[in-house]
This record gives sequence, structure tokens and C-alpha cells, in this order.
Amino acid sequence: MTPGIETPDHRGRTGLHLTGRDLDRNPDVVVRDVEVLSNDWYVLRATTFDRRGSDGVWRTERRETYDRGDGATILLYDADRRTVLLTRQFRFPVYVNGHPDGMLLETAAGLLDEDDPVAAIRRETVEETGVEIGPVQHVFDVFMSPGSVTERLHFFAAPYRSEDIEGTQHGVASEGEDIEIVELDIDRARAAIGTEIVDAKAIMLLQWALLDGPFA
Repeated sequence: MTPGIETPDHRGRTGLHLTGRDLDRNPDVVVRDVEVLSNDWYVLRATTFDRRGSDGVWRTERRETYDRGDGATILLYDADRRTVLLTRQFRFPVYVNGHPDGMLLETAAGLLDEDDPVAAIRRETVEETGVEIGPVQHVFDVFMSPGSVTERLHFFAAPYRSEDIEGTQHGVASEGEDIEIVELDIDRARAAIGTEIVDAKAIMLLQWALLDGPFA
């Protein structure tokens, strides 16, 4: 009996090999097999499928997908003071891929887990910044790395006030989080895109804020 397949794995999951087997929205794609390669925390699968190309010929392909669930992110802004509230935390994947110290400036974000996107981003905002937000604005939903990662990220924005900020260090200690909040002038943030700010979700939300959002 394989954990995560017939019996629960350490996160209580079963049937991880069934994901994608029933897909039928695209008549040019027929899923043949799903193999679970890893399910230590997130799930790495290899899916074999037949795909009919633009030439009408069917070919068999095999693709790996990394399933970490969907997530949400938010840009906190103060339109009157022309500031944004970002987070900074250590990210090993960027550190191992050339970032100077792995300390990444980001917008607050997290996985949905069992929550809807709005509830999830309210939870993550409090955990990562300490700010209790009011109404949130839905900006867009985006697949961030569609070549291999299944995650759909829900983007939001909400105002904050200087008096909402309490302390500079936040995060859930039991989850290994050690998060610093960083307040930047919007013009300073714009100038930092591509240098100090290299987080895709932060860049996308900053550009939205400058083109169509509170700083347009």
C-alpha cells in the first residue's frame, strides 16, 4: 500500500494519482497515466497523455507538474502618503539560483489551503504584516509558471494606514517564518523594480498600481 495513493500520507492525503485523469475539456488531449513522483509536502506528478497537434497527428507526451495548491497575494498601499507595504524574508530557492542573500522583497502572500482567496489573503496579511485590512480589491488571477507549476495566484490590493503598522517583524514562528515589513515610497519602489525588487508578484502589483490602480 502506497502512502498518498491507497493509504493516507503524512498529510492525510489519498488518491494523489487520480488528479487530471478525468480531464475532458480539451478534445485534443487524452490523459493516459498519472504517476506520483514525490509527495513529501507538495506533490510532483508525471502525467502521460496523447495530444493531437495542429497537423492532426496524435503524439504521446509526458510532462511533470508540481502541485503546491493555489495562492493569493496582496499589495497594501497608502494613496495619500504614496507608500506601499512590502515584506522581506529568506527564500532558499532564489538564494540557490543566484540571489545575493536570498532576502526577497515581496508582496504578502500565501497558499489558500482550505480557504477561499479573500479569506486566505486576509489571514496571510495579518500573519505576515500584522495589518488587519478592510475591503479588498480583486486585481486578477494568474498562472505564474505554467510550464511546470499548477499554481493559480489570486492578486488583490487594499489600503492601509501608518497607524495600522505594529512592529517590523512578523510571521508564524511555528512555520519557520521570520518576516520583516518594509514600507517604501511608490516612486522608490518603481525605481527598485528589476534590481532590489525581483519578485514577480510584487512587480506585477506595483505596475498595476502605477498604471491602473491607486497611483495611476
